[in-house]
Amino acid sequence: MASPRTPREVLSLFHRAMVAKSADDLADLYAMDGTHEFPFRAPGFPPRLAGREEVRACYRAAWGASPVRLAEIHDVVVHEAADSEVIVGEWHGTGTVGAEGRPFAASGLLMFRVRDGEIAEMRDYMDVFGTYHAMGRLKDVVAALDAPAATA
Repeated sequence: MASPRTPREVLSLFHRAMVAKSADDLADLYAMDGTHEFPFRAPGFPPRLAGREEVRACYRAAWGASPVRLAEIHDVVVHEAADSEVIVGEWHGTGTVGAEGRPFAASGLLMFRVRDGEIAEMRDYMDVFGTYHAMGRLKDVVAALDAPAATA
């Protein structure tokens, strides 16, 4: 029997799923009851996803509608915690937006708790302003910030 994936391996697979825009590959990294939180509000994303299937549905919808295409994730900096289940990964990504292929760059920080090789908890600090600005949708971010905060 193979040993469970390490937090570093899960981080690498998570990045691979982002580039591939594969909601299935991404969701399959989560425990059945794993959670994914977005501490920074973003249009189309709830503050919290509960369970593998919510992660799958949310990312399938978001990536299916997004004109952003990440070509690569690079300059990854990994911070390991004293708790062996926890890992923090800073990342930068580049790609294109829309059919015209305008250059795109984004960055983010992911905090994982990986238990038994699966994501038990995730906090996703994505570059909301940079991403939506590149898509020409900065107004949507402002509207999301003006809206009453959703409760989890």
